[in-house]
Amino acid sequence: MIGRLRGKILQKQPPQLLIDVQGVGYEVDAPMSTFYQLPEVGQDVTLHTHLVVREDAHMLYGFASENERSLFKSLIKINGVGAKLALTILSGMDANEFTRCVLDNDAAALVRMPGIGKKTAERLIIELRDRLKDDAPHSSTPMTSASMMTAAASTPVSDAVSALIALGYKPQEASRMVRVLSTDGLGAEEIIRQSLQAAVSKS
Repeated sequence: MIGRLRGKILQKQPPQLLIDVQGVGYEVDAPMSTFYQLPEVGQDVTLHTHLVVREDAHMLYGFASENERSLFKSLIKINGVGAKLALTILSGMDANEFTRCVLDNDAAALVRMPGIGKKTAERLIIELRDRLKDDAPHSSTPMTSASMMTAAASTPVSDAVSALIALGYKPQEASRMVRVLSTDGLGAEEIIRQSLQAAVSKS
């Protein structure tokens, strides 16, 4: 099992990273809560990782903190919550906010994220309430926007829309989420952050 990676960031294309570890390039999927804390491309990074083995693929997921990884592992144990949905949850709210939703029985906040219906939200609350009450997450590191994407053929807006689609939003919805923002001068990760915050907080 691969539990940790330390290497140089070669590429950032949410929700995927390419990390060079002594000449080997690892493709790692990460939630936006981790992306917001990453250094720039070319810098070293250490990620807590979890390997998911499927019949058709081996998927490596990376997290900025052990707390994020622990919550991810708890989420994917729940019936109906796969790795992609777990990434969406961790992208839409940090561990502290998710814990608040569970402990306060706030299913309404959970169903605002794509892929989570009322039944799934209720299952998350029922199955995780006691576990999170006993092991509440530590205060998360304040989120800071990272640098703009460097892909020549893309723009921050198009990168943000692509990332939202990868996180489970429908193309039209992802475009609408970005279109209502004032994106001038913003990098892709900041656009994603604002879009997700608006989606989760809207009434």
